[in-house]
Amino acid sequence: MSQLALPLRLADHAVFASFLDDGNETLVATLTSLAAGEPGPGCWMWGAEATGKTHLLQAVCDRAGDRSAYLPLAMLDAAGPEMLEGLASRQLVCIDDADRVAGDGAWEMGLFTLFNELQEAGGRLIVAATATPRECGFTLPDLASRMSRLPVFHVHALDESQRVAALQLRARHRGLELPDETAAYLIRRSRRDMASLYGLLDKLDLEALRAQRRLTIPFVRDVLQKDPG
Repeated sequence: MSQLALPLRLADHAVFASFLDDGNETLVATLTSLAAGEPGPGCWMWGAEATGKTHLLQAVCDRAGDRSAYLPLAMLDAAGPEMLEGLASRQLVCIDDADRVAGDGAWEMGLFTLFNELQEAGGRLIVAATATPRECGFTLPDLASRMSRLPVFHVHALDESQRVAALQLRARHRGLELPDETAAYLIRRSRRDMASLYGLLDKLDLEALRAQRRLTIPFVRDVLQKDPG
């Protein structure tokens, strides 16, 4: 993973290879193309929490390296829109949680300026939010208009069978074997959003390494009973 110009690091799991694209194939293909430097206008992706938007933005930056920048506005909004200055020098700027600053005049003007600067410099903007550009809550009409020019993709949530497949894909990426029956057990015993499931998988990975055990149902049951949180 490349170190960002900002004091942030990408998550080590947030790569295209560990993202199950079922139902989001066109979006993932678009992002992969943009990360590779192929022509394209950028894009806007929207969807519910824990559907993989952050994962995909960071996967773009992982693939693009120093040509890119990742800004999670939920973490950076208090720092002010000065965080955006100079980013037009990057070929790809990935903005996470864009709806977090909707209604803030200074931030909206900063995003509007960045959009225009990137366009003039030949760069691209990739944005994630919980709603479309028109429904995001922007009060600066020109910003909503600019963002609406981007191709818009809805990030679809996974159904139960896809969540099992996504867990197994993440486990393989970490060098773990997660049998079908164990994955299904985890789905039944955990909160069903993927962020919670991935967090549980991380815990099980650590415990399995310590105990030199495989991820069987009895082992997983023991871990959950000892630490249900």
